[in-house]
Amino acid sequence: MAYETILAIALFSLVGSVSPGPSNFMLLASGTNFGFRRTVPQILGITIGFSSVLLAVGFGLGALLTAYPPLGLALKIAGGAYLLTLAWRIAMSRSVSSDSASAARPLTFLESAAFQWVNPKAWVGALTAMAAYASAENPFVSVVLITLVVAVVNLPSVAVWAGFGVALRQFLSDPVRLKWFNIVMALLLVATLWPLLK
Repeated sequence: MAYETILAIALFSLVGSVSPGPSNFMLLASGTNFGFRRTVPQILGITIGFSSVLLAVGFGLGALLTAYPPLGLALKIAGGAYLLTLAWRIAMSRSVSSDSASAARPLTFLESAAFQWVNPKAWVGALTAMAAYASAENPFVSVVLITLVVAVVNLPSVAVWAGFGVALRQFLSDPVRLKWFNIVMALLLVATLWPLLK
């Protein structure tokens, strides 16, 4: 794969990874409510989960979704339901927690990895990346390289959102401000469902 193509994939990944979306809104809320250290499994889950979606799309799942629209509809419904559940969980969070024994908790590695499979932004990104950059001459190598480049760029890009949340912790230590912040984050998360309704 040419250097220019790798650079284009990296730039595509940077824009897609750092721009607002369901996972990044959840990381912002998690960084605020639980701190960076407790959010690390969620960050890793997003990168690994998205990488698995990329591999699946590159190795044929994207074609299956195109050929069998009811499967795509089922993913949209599952994704929407899960996203609403997560939005409710964020909206109801009421204290900045430093206690690892707190009842409220950030998403686990597996939860955030699994979420990528129903995350509309992840699917759009994976389908676009594979359509634009996968090579017909050497599909296996190109799919793996695309996934590796995206993962390397994605990890620090999404971690920035948790860092933003941590930076807001002091300001949001006031319970009223935190309550409204979490409600706004939940509403923004729900707003990311809009593309599913089209």
